[in-house]
Amino acid sequence: MNLKSGLFQTDTKDDRIFHEDSCAIDEISTLISKHLPKLFIKPIVIVCIGTDRSTGDSLGPLVGFKLKDQLEHFHVYGTLENPVHAVNLVDTLTFIKEKHHNPYIIAIDACLGRLKSVGYIQVAKGPLKPGAGVNKELPEVGDMHLTGIVNVSGFMEFFVLQNTRLHLVMSMAESIASGIISAERQYLSKRLSIRRSFLSNKDHDSAIN
Repeated sequence: MNLKSGLFQTDTKDDRIFHEDSCAIDEISTLISKHLPKLFIKPIVIVCIGTDRSTGDSLGPLVGFKLKDQLEHFHVYGTLENPVHAVNLVDTLTFIKEKHHNPYIIAIDACLGRLKSVGYIQVAKGPLKPGAGVNKELPEVGDMHLTGIVNVSGFMEFFVLQNTRLHLVMSMAESIASGIISAERQYLSKRLSIRRSFLSNKDHDSAIN
């Protein structure tokens, strides 16, 4: 849970989408695609942070669970079965950097915010800072990040997390996962188009020579 983000950053001008909007999935997909690297070389790694032991903090693992068998190219860490949380985050990031050369990381986490912001999903460039809610010094995560505002901040945050509605968290997880799946399809389509164009130009040059 990225409590510090929820407490201080949920009303910034980052791109925000309400999870029940009819165009939410398309908007999430478009925003993710906007931030992805343009060279199509880096491995794309999604780190879903949170724990299934807390309803409010289960957003990340739920997203990972929905993604794990749906992606062709992007790599996913953090599911209901194998969550990524404060205890194993550092080891997970070390493993990712050893397994994937120079990865582009998308971090996903839940946060708390103002009442009017509950249900919104934020998409922003740059890392998020997990661990504020457990008083741990954890590394920043992500070249970009998505955060879902699952409940209200300001008082007894852990109690609030435990009493967050599961329906809300699952609905937000569905929108985020569907947006990522769509973004991956766009990413692979663009990469294939560039490769075909490159090969076509190469064949044309060979024919001339």
